[in-house]
Amino acid sequence: MEKEIYLTILFDYYGELLTDKQQTYFKNYYFDNLSLAEISENLNVSRNAIHKELKFISEKLEFYEEHLHLYQKDKKLENLIKKITDKELKKEFNSLKDN
Repeated sequence: MEKEIYLTILFDYYGELLTDKQQTYFKNYYFDNLSLAEISENLNVSRNAIHKELKFISEKLEFYEEHLHLYQKDKKLENLIKKITDKELKKEFNSLKDN
């Protein structure tokens, strides 16, 4: 379950770098909670092809994070913001983080 959560977080960061087909497979499986059989039936693709593509997508998302570190940097920034005691400064950093 923890791996699934991590992958959905990575998808938030890097999902736009995937093809439309890959985004559809990922969303169907992780967000819509469809089984491989349901996705294959809906998209007229073999169950095995869906499975292989989801594995490839997971590896691709992890590759992006390994090289770009967006999620890791965001977590570090979040931890630093928590340590700020000046309310105005904290508010300003939070607004930058959210953009």
